[in-house]
Amino acid sequence: MAGVSRSDLLAWLNELLQLNYTKIEQCGTGGAYCQVLDSIYGDVPMTKVKMNAKHEYEFVANFKVMQNIFKAKKIDKPIPIEKLVKCKMQDNLEFLQWIKRFWDSNYGGQGYDAVARRRGAPTDTPATIAPLSSSRTGGASSGLGIGGRAGGKTPISGHRAGSAQPNEAIQTLQAQIREMSTHMEGLEKERDFYFAKLRDIEILVQQQLETSELEGSQGETLKEIQKILYSTEDGFEVPDTVAAVDEEETF
Repeated sequence: MAGVSRSDLLAWLNELLQLNYTKIEQCGTGGAYCQVLDSIYGDVPMTKVKMNAKHEYEFVANFKVMQNIFKAKKIDKPIPIEKLVKCKMQDNLEFLQWIKRFWDSNYGGQGYDAVARRRGAPTDTPATIAPLSSSRTGGASSGLGIGGRAGGKTPISGHRAGSAQPNEAIQTLQAQIREMSTHMEGLEKERDFYFAKLRDIEILVQQQLETSELEGSQGETLKEIQKILYSTEDGFEVPDTVAAVDEEETF
């Protein structure tokens, strides 16, 4: 059976969930996938789903909720999280087509109040989510297909006088800079998020190793974990500042 078209999928998704998605890529945040499952089962913990997620670590958290639902309902379908959170069109198109077929087979026809189920939570997932597009002029509005504009940016008109063109170019560059700054903010938050987790693991391993030594046990598994944490790659050296912080904390 041929796959459902992108426009038909978006129309179905927007009607079912009362969304205003304009691009398949927006599904890469994971929120819509979770709520489609909620429309079938009615017991997805929507309070844990961030429908207006904007950063990759938030996307991953949404997919973790989805994984738990798959496990609880015994749905035998791998979720390619690493691909989907990159918000590429083809990966999300294939997965959304599968979700639609699954919904067709399992939805019981009951009424579903999508807004009430997510308690009115905002759903303003940006159409220009990571990875950033290499082109911002013209392609953004044509890609929407319905004359809408991505991220609330003022569209560039082709009917202005020639003297206004330099201003348009500046505005376009400024918009790109703002988007790149937002993107970098998200990457920094994601980095800090995972670094904090690794640091917690490192401290726990150190504490457990100290306890093992006092008890006379070897703690080989913990030593292997510690070895992985401290391993480096060619061309990478641990900064002196990090080493200094570790010494202070150990002391």
